[in-house]
Amino acid sequence: MGLIFKTLSILSLSLILLLPLNTHAATFFIKNNCPYTVWAASLPTGGGQQINTGGTWSLNVAPGTTSGRIWGRTGCSFDGAGNGHCQTGDCGNVLACRLSGAPPTTLAEFSLNQPNNLDFYDLSVIDGFNVPMSLAPTSGGCASLRCPADKCSDAYLFPADNSKTHSCPSGTNYNVVFCG
Repeated sequence: MGLIFKTLSILSLSLILLLPLNTHAATFFIKNNCPYTVWAASLPTGGGQQINTGGTWSLNVAPGTTSGRIWGRTGCSFDGAGNGHCQTGDCGNVLACRLSGAPPTTLAEFSLNQPNNLDFYDLSVIDGFNVPMSLAPTSGGCASLRCPADKCSDAYLFPADNSKTHSCPSGTNYNVVFCG
């Protein structure tokens, strides 16, 4: 009886491991259309990138990432080792962020591959406004969001404003544009 149970357990585990995983990563294409340099930052992927006017940064985000955020920092100065400071959105005096940005920060927020194979995303100015921003899924039929100024209608203005969260099928990529 024990041998049959072990055999069935191993067979069941093998079948589970062979099931296709339904997970989708996403790429965020970040562009700076501002007439000034923006230092983009991202969590939890960690990172930061100086983006001059017209410049871009592609950010690959793992499937299942929750509480992700992208924001722009302004008035930054960093040394060759990536240490420095930003006037807005600073994240612990480093180029490659491991902490959230200090207010004010306009945020693009996301959680990928959530229940029902959906991504959830929004813009937020709860922490203040520092850079105009748009967030647009590349898949058709999903809402594009734009926040050109403080208190914009597409962004979260207060924490319980649940009407501002949008969804799109998992596997979608996203365009984030500063001054877009």
